[in-house]
Amino acid sequence: MSRKRVAILISGRGSNMAALIEAAKDESYPAEIALVVSNRPEAGGLLVARAAGIATETVDHATFGKNRSAFEGALQAVLEKHRIEIVCLAGFMRLLTAAFVNKWPQRLLNIHPALLPAFKGLDTHKRALEAGTETHGATVHFVVPEMDSGPIIIQGAVKVRPGDSEETLAARVLVVEHRIYPKALKLVAEGRVRVESGRCLIDGVPVPDASELLPM
Repeated sequence: MSRKRVAILISGRGSNMAALIEAAKDESYPAEIALVVSNRPEAGGLLVARAAGIATETVDHATFGKNRSAFEGALQAVLEKHRIEIVCLAGFMRLLTAAFVNKWPQRLLNIHPALLPAFKGLDTHKRALEAGTETHGATVHFVVPEMDSGPIIIQGAVKVRPGDSEETLAARVLVVEHRIYPKALKLVAEGRVRVESGRCLIDGVPVPDASELLPM
Protein backbone atom coordinates (compact mmCIF):
# COMPACT_ATOMS: atom_id res chain seq x y z
CA MET A 1 0.00 0.00 0.00
CA SER A 2 1.41 3.40 -0.93
CA ARG A 3 1.96 5.81 1.93
CA LYS A 4 -0.46 8.73 2.26
CA ARG A 5 1.06 12.15 1.57
CA VAL A 6 0.61 14.31 4.67
CA ALA A 7 1.07 18.04 5.28
CA ILE A 8 1.52 19.44 8.78
CA LEU A 9 0.37 23.01 9.44
CA ILE A 10 2.24 24.87 12.18
CA SER A 11 2.57 28.36 13.62
CA GLY A 12 5.41 27.82 16.10
CA ARG A 13 7.95 25.27 17.28
CA GLY A 14 5.85 22.30 16.20
CA SER A 15 6.55 19.75 18.91
CA ASN A 16 3.66 17.57 17.72
CA MET A 17 5.02 17.99 14.19
CA ALA A 18 8.32 16.55 15.40
CA ALA A 19 6.51 13.54 16.90
CA LEU A 20 4.75 12.86 13.58
CA ILE A 21 8.01 13.23 11.65
CA GLU A 22 9.69 10.77 13.99
CA ALA A 23 6.89 8.20 13.61
CA ALA A 24 6.96 8.51 9.81
CA LYS A 25 10.69 7.69 9.68
CA ASP A 26 9.62 4.05 10.01
CA GLU A 27 9.04 2.85 6.44
CA SER A 28 6.20 0.62 7.60
CA TYR A 29 4.29 3.70 8.84
CA PRO A 30 1.38 4.30 6.42
CA ALA A 31 1.90 8.06 6.08
CA GLU A 32 4.74 10.15 4.69
CA ILE A 33 5.27 13.70 5.97
CA ALA A 34 5.59 15.34 2.55
CA LEU A 35 5.24 18.99 3.56
CA VAL A 36 5.27 21.38 6.51
CA VAL A 37 3.47 24.72 6.07
CA SER A 38 3.56 27.69 8.43
CA ASN A 39 1.54 30.88 8.47
CA ARG A 40 4.50 32.53 10.24
CA PRO A 41 7.83 32.83 8.39
CA GLU A 42 9.73 32.82 11.71
CA ALA A 43 8.18 29.57 13.04
CA GLY A 44 10.89 27.44 14.61
CA GLY A 45 9.27 24.26 13.35
CA LEU A 46 10.25 25.13 9.77
CA LEU A 47 13.92 24.69 10.68
CA VAL A 48 13.17 21.33 12.29
CA ALA A 49 11.32 20.16 9.18
CA ARG A 50 14.09 21.29 6.83
CA ALA A 51 16.68 19.54 8.99
CA ALA A 52 14.63 16.35 8.54
CA GLY A 53 14.69 16.80 4.76
CA ILE A 54 11.01 17.72 4.49
CA ALA A 55 9.71 20.32 2.03
CA THR A 56 8.49 23.52 3.68
CA GLU A 57 6.32 26.39 2.54
CA THR A 58 5.19 29.64 4.17
CA VAL A 59 1.78 31.18 3.56
CA ASP A 60 2.06 34.33 5.67
CA HIS A 61 -1.40 35.29 6.89
CA ALA A 62 -0.23 38.86 7.53
CA THR A 63 0.18 39.55 3.81
CA PHE A 64 -3.54 38.84 3.27
CA GLY A 65 -4.81 41.26 5.93
CA LYS A 66 -8.35 40.29 6.90
CA ASN A 67 -9.00 38.42 3.65
CA ARG A 68 -9.30 34.91 5.05
CA SER A 69 -10.57 33.42 1.80
CA ALA A 70 -7.49 34.68 -0.07
CA PHE A 71 -5.20 33.25 2.64
CA GLU A 72 -6.97 29.90 2.54
CA GLY A 73 -6.95 29.90 -1.26
CA ALA A 74 -3.16 30.28 -1.20
CA LEU A 75 -2.91 27.54 1.42
CA GLN A 76 -5.10 25.19 -0.63
CA ALA A 77 -2.98 25.86 -3.73
CA VAL A 78 0.19 24.89 -1.85
CA LEU A 79 -1.43 21.67 -0.58
CA GLU A 80 -2.59 20.77 -4.09
CA LYS A 81 0.83 21.53 -5.57
CA HIS A 82 2.36 18.99 -3.20
CA ARG A 83 -0.45 16.42 -3.86
CA ILE A 84 -1.39 16.28 -0.19
CA GLU A 85 -3.97 13.70 0.90
CA ILE A 86 -4.21 14.31 4.67
CA VAL A 87 -3.60 17.51 6.65
CA CYS A 88 -2.56 17.58 10.32
CA LEU A 89 -2.81 20.76 12.38
CA ALA A 90 -0.04 21.01 14.99
CA GLY A 91 -0.19 24.30 16.86
CA PHE A 92 -1.63 26.08 13.84
CA MET A 93 -3.04 29.27 15.32
CA ARG A 94 -5.50 30.28 12.63
CA LEU A 95 -9.19 29.44 12.64
CA LEU A 96 -10.12 27.86 9.33
CA THR A 97 -13.38 28.72 7.60
CA ALA A 98 -16.09 26.22 6.74
CA ALA A 99 -15.25 26.67 3.04
CA PHE A 100 -11.72 25.36 3.64
CA VAL A 101 -12.62 22.68 6.18
CA ASN A 102 -15.29 21.24 3.89
CA LYS A 103 -12.68 20.63 1.19
CA TRP A 104 -11.01 18.09 3.53
CA PRO A 105 -13.79 15.91 4.96
CA GLN A 106 -12.28 13.33 7.33
CA ARG A 107 -8.81 14.23 6.02
CA LEU A 108 -8.10 17.21 8.30
CA LEU A 109 -6.89 16.34 11.82
CA ASN A 110 -6.22 18.46 14.90
CA ILE A 111 -4.82 17.81 18.36
CA HIS A 112 -6.32 19.59 21.34
CA PRO A 113 -4.80 19.67 24.85
CA ALA A 114 -7.92 18.56 26.74
CA LEU A 115 -10.35 15.67 26.86
CA LEU A 116 -12.98 17.00 24.49
CA PRO A 117 -15.79 17.90 24.69
CA ALA A 118 -14.45 19.44 27.93
CA PHE A 119 -12.37 22.63 27.74
CA LYS A 120 -12.70 23.65 24.12
CA GLY A 121 -10.64 26.68 23.12
CA LEU A 122 -7.58 28.13 24.84
CA ASP A 123 -5.99 27.96 28.33
CA THR A 124 -7.12 24.37 28.79
CA HIS A 125 -4.69 23.45 31.58
CA LYS A 126 -5.51 26.56 33.63
CA ARG A 127 -9.23 25.93 33.24
CA ALA A 128 -8.88 22.24 34.13
CA LEU A 129 -7.07 23.15 37.36
CA GLU A 130 -9.60 25.85 38.22
CA ALA A 131 -12.45 23.37 37.66
CA GLY A 132 -10.86 20.85 40.02
CA THR A 133 -11.04 18.09 37.44
CA GLU A 134 -9.30 14.84 38.42
CA THR A 135 -8.46 13.70 34.88
CA HIS A 136 -7.13 15.79 32.01
CA GLY A 137 -5.52 14.88 28.70
CA ALA A 138 -5.48 15.36 24.95
CA THR A 139 -7.69 14.60 21.96
CA VAL A 140 -7.07 14.04 18.26
CA HIS A 141 -10.18 14.76 16.22
CA PHE A 142 -11.35 15.44 12.70
CA VAL A 143 -11.81 19.17 12.07
CA VAL A 144 -15.30 20.46 11.38
CA PRO A 145 -16.36 24.12 10.93
CA GLU A 146 -17.25 24.46 14.63
CA MET A 147 -14.08 24.79 16.72
CA ASP A 148 -12.89 21.73 18.69
CA SER A 149 -16.11 19.87 17.90
CA GLY A 150 -15.23 17.25 15.28
CA PRO A 151 -15.52 13.48 15.69
CA ILE A 152 -12.92 12.15 18.17
CA ILE A 153 -10.36 9.70 16.78
CA ILE A 154 -8.29 9.03 19.90
CA GLN A 155 -7.79 10.42 23.41
CA GLY A 156 -5.18 9.99 26.12
CA ALA A 157 -5.57 10.89 29.79
CA VAL A 158 -3.41 11.90 32.73
CA LYS A 159 -4.28 12.22 36.40
CA VAL A 160 -4.27 15.75 37.78
CA ARG A 161 -1.91 15.65 40.76
CA PRO A 162 -2.19 17.66 43.97
CA GLY A 163 0.02 20.71 43.61
CA ASP A 164 0.00 20.65 39.80
CA SER A 165 0.69 23.96 38.10
CA GLU A 166 -0.30 24.80 34.55
CA GLU A 167 3.30 24.04 33.53
CA THR A 168 3.59 20.62 35.22
CA LEU A 169 0.19 19.54 33.93
CA ALA A 170 0.96 20.81 30.42
CA ALA A 171 4.24 18.89 30.37
CA ARG A 172 2.53 15.59 31.17
CA VAL A 173 -0.25 16.23 28.67
CA LEU A 174 2.36 16.98 25.99
CA VAL A 175 3.83 13.49 26.47
CA VAL A 176 0.35 12.10 25.79
CA GLU A 177 -0.06 14.34 22.72
CA HIS A 178 3.18 13.04 21.23
CA ARG A 179 1.98 9.47 21.77
CA ILE A 180 -1.58 9.70 20.45
CA TYR A 181 -1.13 11.94 17.38
CA PRO A 182 1.05 9.45 15.46
CA LYS A 183 -1.42 6.68 16.42
CA ALA A 184 -4.38 8.70 15.13
CA LEU A 185 -2.68 9.55 11.84
CA LYS A 186 -1.75 5.89 11.38
CA LEU A 187 -5.38 4.80 11.85
CA VAL A 188 -6.65 7.40 9.37
CA ALA A 189 -3.94 6.66 6.80
CA GLU A 190 -4.74 2.95 6.99
CA GLY A 191 -8.41 3.67 6.30
CA ARG A 192 -9.51 2.17 9.62
CA VAL A 193 -11.55 5.19 10.78
CA ARG A 194 -15.16 5.67 9.74
CA VAL A 195 -17.55 8.37 10.92
CA GLU A 196 -21.17 7.45 11.61
CA SER A 197 -23.67 9.90 13.12
CA GLY A 198 -20.86 12.22 14.14
CA ARG A 199 -18.85 9.55 15.98
CA CYS A 200 -15.67 7.78 14.88
CA LEU A 201 -15.56 4.01 14.61
CA ILE A 202 -12.16 2.30 14.59
CA ASP A 203 -12.38 -1.02 12.75
CA GLY A 204 -16.14 -0.76 13.32
CA VAL A 205 -15.86 -0.17 17.08
CA PRO A 206 -16.94 3.21 18.53
CA VAL A 207 -14.15 5.28 20.09
CA PRO A 208 -14.53 4.99 23.89
CA ASP A 209 -15.87 7.87 25.91
CA ALA A 210 -13.28 9.92 27.84
CA SER A 211 -14.70 8.61 31.13
CA GLU A 212 -13.59 5.08 30.14
CA LEU A 213 -9.91 6.03 29.66
CA LEU A 214 -7.25 4.83 32.09
CA PRO A 215 -5.09 7.85 32.94
CA MET A 216 -1.30 7.64 32.88
